Amino acid sequence: MRKPTRHRPTVLACVVASGLLLTACADDGGSTSAAGDGTCSPDEITLIGQVRNQTNPYEAAWLTGGDTFAESVGLEQQHLTYDGDSQRQQEQIRQALAGSGMECAVLNVLPNGDSDTAPIVAAANEAGAFLVTQWNKPAELNPWDGFDRWVAHITYDGEESGYLIAKALFDRMGGSGGVIALQGILDTSAAQDRFAGLQRALSEYPGITLLDEQTAGFDRAEALNVTRTLLTAHADHVGGIWAANDDMALGALQALEAAGLENVGVVGIDAVPEAIAAIQEGRMTATVSSDGPWQGAIGLAMGYCAATGELDPASVDNDDRAFFAEQFLIDQSNVAEFAAPELDMADFDCANVFERATGPIG
Repeated sequence: MRKPTRHRPTVLACVVASGLLLTACADDGGSTSAAGDGTCSPDEITLIGQVRNQTNPYEAAWLTGGDTFAESVGLEQQHLTYDGDSQRQQEQIRQALAGSGMECAVLNVLPNGDSDTAPIVAAANEAGAFLVTQWNKPAELNPWDGFDRWVAHITYDGEESGYLIAKALFDRMGGSGGVIALQGILDTSAAQDRFAGLQRALSEYPGITLLDEQTAGFDRAEALNVTRTLLTAHADHVGGIWAANDDMALGALQALEAAGLENVGVVGIDAVPEAIAAIQEGRMTATVSSDGPWQGAIGLAMGYCAATGELDPASVDNDDRAFFAEQFLIDQSNVAEFAAPELDMADFDCANVFERATGPIG
């Protein structure tokens, strides 16, 4: 269920905004053009969603959400995937934005790591495209620092999500025993913050011992192999597996089942359908939802609203241009509520695109 969210006045671009030259609500009621006054008519807009891959269920759900939004405005979303290769990600964006007429492009991007965000922002800025980034960016780089078309950066309180799943795991273990941790891509805020949440929970549960921790790159196959190795090393001492995302948690489940270990708790993050099913079946303990379909839709919606002149990013408070969005702990007590999620298209109306903001980053 949703937590209460803050309500704020609608930001409409019936103004002239420095840098964007937005002049929506023209007196003659006619359509505007990117080649004219700086706003775009809907049929001029190109929607682009970029994630690491479509084999990760969470990232596949992100693109599906983007497709749903695109269809709602009569457009199609271009899918870009870069398989965790930073150089490939940046080259894809450069190619997508090459040539003239990209002032009406809207990008919703998952940077591979914090260090990848600056060149992505630079490429979009050079092309004059509208950009929303999610999850990863350096702390010192912000949308309001001269990037009028970098509409927003959205992320989640990774420390809190890592802490919530750790507490669920430790409670399931009765507050004692050994755990192993599967970290994500280490050059990401998500991996670093989630592990910090695990460490916070460990400080509150003196009966829990962290036996080992290794990165598995947010990848299921890698997590399967790493978990096999860690189970061999720690044998009967493992009572729980903490994973920084669901794909790794599902890989860990495969390793446990192959080893015939049925009483080991497993937690992850992302609320992918397989993880939800595993919680329903009692094979997995908990996950946290950041609502992948909503993420895929909201980034495009924000950029679309800015491109059409219905949203003026320069008039949005800084607290809403780099913000934490709400997330939800899912366990046996509430898993039925998340078994068949559906997008509420009202979330993507231009008046509502910041409604899930829970507070500024930092």
